[in-house]
Amino acid sequence: MNSSYLRTALLVAGLALAGCTDATFEDISPKAEKRLPSEIIAAMDKKGMTRSSPIMARIFKEEGKLEIWKMKSNGRYDVITSYDICKWSGQLGPKFIEGDRQAPEGFYTVRPASMNPKSGYHLSFNMGFPNAFDRAHGRTGANLMVHGACSSSGCYSMTDAQVEQIYAFARDAFRGGQTEFQIQAFPFRMTAANMSRYRNDPNYAFWKNLKEGYDQFEITKVPPKVDVCEKRYVFNQVPENGATFSPTGACPPSAQPAALMSAFQSYKVLDEAAVTGSAAATASLAPKPSIEGLKEARLVQEWTRKRARGERVSVEPPALHADGSVTVTAQMGRIDSPAGRRMAEIEAAAAAKQAAAEAKKRAEEEKKLAAVRAKAEKAAAEKAAELAAAGKSETSTAETDAGAPAEAAAAEEKPGMLSGVRKRIGNLFGS
Repeated sequence: MNSSYLRTALLVAGLALAGCTDATFEDISPKAEKRLPSEIIAAMDKKGMTRSSPIMARIFKEEGKLEIWKMKSNGRYDVITSYDICKWSGQLGPKFIEGDRQAPEGFYTVRPASMNPKSGYHLSFNMGFPNAFDRAHGRTGANLMVHGACSSSGCYSMTDAQVEQIYAFARDAFRGGQTEFQIQAFPFRMTAANMSRYRNDPNYAFWKNLKEGYDQFEITKVPPKVDVCEKRYVFNQVPENGATFSPTGACPPSAQPAALMSAFQSYKVLDEAAVTGSAAATASLAPKPSIEGLKEARLVQEWTRKRARGERVSVEPPALHADGSVTVTAQMGRIDSPAGRRMAEIEAAAAAKQAAAEAKKRAEEEKKLAAVRAKAEKAAAEKAAELAAAGKSETSTAETDAGAPAEAAAAEEKPGMLSGVRKRIGNLFGS
């Protein structure tokens, strides 16, 4: 790249830098004073960087990487180190609404006031979500961080040791006079091959817009000047005649350095050809899941609200698919938090109350059943007694009736009684 092009790129980059802010920086990091490792200091010296030279950060979700770039003595930036992201939340794609658990994608600005040495996650800094682009699209959320503790519900979480180093890079750059640094968050490295893999993704148009800034940084190795108009990012544009950018308004007439414009157009032509040529080569690499827009964000938001209230929910957020179907994991759980424990106590008390009520109802039903059974048994006993009494009476009568012929026969056998028997028989028949 020729010296004229370099001067143009550095002029564009100069628009993002200003004077010293030592007075405000001293307030932000009383405990985050660990020095960078000696091997990193040596690598900076070798690349023509100073410990206090400006920085920039890049994040790649799919690759799980956070890179730190620093400005060299020639004004261009070079990567000095990278870290494996311990955990990031959600899927590929932007953050839409508070509670969707999506880690942001886009171009953000970190200032000294964004740094938090008293974070409950060891150390942290606020990414600056929502930015002008996010607000133009009605996106909501707050406190989206890069932090330690390796725990995330919408942030980029590092180990404590990693965040101490990242914090030190920012601390030293702020003390060296940088007033803000850019953090670029991408779904993946925006190469031709990766763009080809995701060409059918619902977030593809948004990612193409991000790629414009990605490509301009790849060309210049200087953080791009970022503005928003017509609800899209524009990079390295300077409005004409004192006009300004309105995130939701029409883009004003603007100019871009001729050398940068020419280099970008050439790069774009080659890259688009590479995207087309990469389609077959990347067909076997399945794309990662991405968020299906605002509808899925709302599903996850409701899941988050229930979880925050301590309710039992699926251990993973629901997932919406392109065909409209929703997947919910079968395993249920409750977050171990004050709200979760409170809800568990309430549900346990309600369950105990219901169990007691059911036991009381069963006891009452058993009591009624026992009374009915006793009454039936008493009635049966009385009936049996009546039947027994009736049976005894019938037996006595039968025995008397059966005994008369026997007596007559006996009388016949007794000569002295024969005439008497005949007489009684004759009386019975009226003879």
